[in-house]
Amino acid sequence: MTMTQQELESYLWGAANLLRGVIDPGDYKSIIFPLMFFKRLSDVYDEEYKEALQTYGDEESARFSENHLFQIPDDSHWKDVRKTTSNVGQVIRTAMMSIEKANIDKLSGIFGDTNWTNKDRLSDRILTDLIEHFSSINLTTKNVPQDEFGNAYEYLIKKFADDSGHSAAEFYTNRTVVRLMTLIVDPQPGDSIYDPTCGSGGMLLNARLLVQERGKEYRALKLYGQEINIITSSIARMNMFIHGVQDFEIIQGDTLKRPAFIEGGRVKQFDICIANPPYSMKKWDRESWKNDPWGRNIYGTPPQGAADYAFFQHIICSLKDNTGRCAILWPHGILFRDSEQEIRKKLIEDDLIDAVIGLGPQLFYNSPMESCIVVCRKKKASEKKKKILFINGVDEVIYQNAMAFLSNDNIKNLFNLYCEFKDIQCKSRVVSLQEIREKNYSLNVPYYVEKWDTGVIQEDREALIKEWSESSISLKSSVIDLKTHLAEVLK
Repeated sequence: MTMTQQELESYLWGAANLLRGVIDPGDYKSIIFPLMFFKRLSDVYDEEYKEALQTYGDEESARFSENHLFQIPDDSHWKDVRKTTSNVGQVIRTAMMSIEKANIDKLSGIFGDTNWTNKDRLSDRILTDLIEHFSSINLTTKNVPQDEFGNAYEYLIKKFADDSGHSAAEFYTNRTVVRLMTLIVDPQPGDSIYDPTCGSGGMLLNARLLVQERGKEYRALKLYGQEINIITSSIARMNMFIHGVQDFEIIQGDTLKRPAFIEGGRVKQFDICIANPPYSMKKWDRESWKNDPWGRNIYGTPPQGAADYAFFQHIICSLKDNTGRCAILWPHGILFRDSEQEIRKKLIEDDLIDAVIGLGPQLFYNSPMESCIVVCRKKKASEKKKKILFINGVDEVIYQNAMAFLSNDNIKNLFNLYCEFKDIQCKSRVVSLQEIREKNYSLNVPYYVEKWDTGVIQEDREALIKEWSESSISLKSSVIDLKTHLAEVLK
C-alpha cells in the first residue's frame, strides 16, 4: 500500500523537526537531503534485488550490476549504517563516499560536502535519531512512486526555504512564475534546455513536466544546468534522479567565471534557456569579463555592483541561432537603470527582446523587490520584428498571507496576453523600437502600458465648458442661499 502525499510530506518534514533547535535551519538541506537520497538508493536497490531474485532464482545473479540502476557496495547499505551506535557520522561519510565511487559516472560528489564527523554539530544521538526516523518507512518505488516522491522532494525544498529565510532564494524560485515562464518558452521533445543558475533544478524539471503533461515524449529532452553552491548543485542532481530523469548534466561551478558547457571555444548553445539569476550580484570577476575568453562580452561590461547583464549576455550567447529562446526572471531595475543603459541599448537594437512582463513585488523568495520576466528570441517571427510586447501583469498577482503567487487563471491570462501580441488597454501594448529609442532605451513597463483605465471622454469641449459654467453658477447661488439662511438662524 502506497503512502498518501500528505503522509509522505509529514514524514519528510518530521526529519527536519528532529534538527530544530540543534542545527541552523539554513543547514537542514545539507543533512536531510543526502540522508533521504541514501535511504532511497538503498531501498530501491533491495527492491531491484528481490525482483531479480524472482527472475533468476539465485542471489549471485540478483546482484549483477545490470539489474540495478545504482550500485550499493558491501557494508555501504543503509542497514549497515543503522547497525552503528558510535562514530555514526564517520560511518555515514564512508558509506556515501563508497557509493559515489561505485557509481562514479552518475553520482560523483552527489552527497555534497557536509562534515558528518563534527560531533559538536552532529552528535551520535542526533544522527541515530535521524536514521531511525528514515528507517520507519520503506522508500521503494512501489511504496513511494517516483512522481509522489518527486512532489514530496519539491515540498521539502519549499519548506526549507520557508524555514531558512532569505538565503533560500539560491535554491527556490516561485513555482507559479516558473510555470508561466515554461509555457512561454514552449519546450518540445528533443529540445536542449539550459539553466545557468539552476539552484535545485526546479525550472528544468518544470519544463520536462510540461512536455509530459501534453502527452509528448518528455524523455527526449536534454537538460543542462550549472550551480555555484556545492550542496545546492547536489540537491539538483538528487532531484533529477528522484524524478526519474536520466539524460541530464548538472555541474557545480561559477557560471560567469568558469562556464561548464563549452563547444568550439565558445559557450555551448541550447534551444531554451530558462533562468532566475542571482539579482544584482556584487562579488563577481568584472575584470575578467572585460576580456572574456569565451566571447560573451558582446554588449559591454556591467558595473561591479550588479552582474545582471553579465548573466544576460551569457544567456544570449547560449542560445541557438534558429531555435534559441529564453525567459528570465529579473529584478525590475534591469529595465531602466542608467548604469546599464548602453548595454541595454545594444541588446534592444539587436532586436532580440520579444516581451517584457511586469509582475510587481514579493515574487522573489523572501524579498519585496519588484520582478519582471524578459523573453528573448534569436529569430523573431516577421510580424514581431523591431517590436517589443509590454505586459502589465501586476493585477494578476495574488497576495495572501504575506506571500505572492499566480493562480492557474492568472497564469492563463498572462500567457494569453503574451500569445495574442496586441494592444489591450491597461494590459498589454506592442511598442516599436523607435518609441523605445525616444524613451532613452528604458524598458520600464509603465512607460508603455497605462496602469489604470481613465476612460474615454465622449463629450465635446464646448459642451463640457458650458456644463461646468452652469454648474459653477448653480454652486455659487447655493452658497449665497446657505449664508442667508444661516444669518437668519443666528439672529
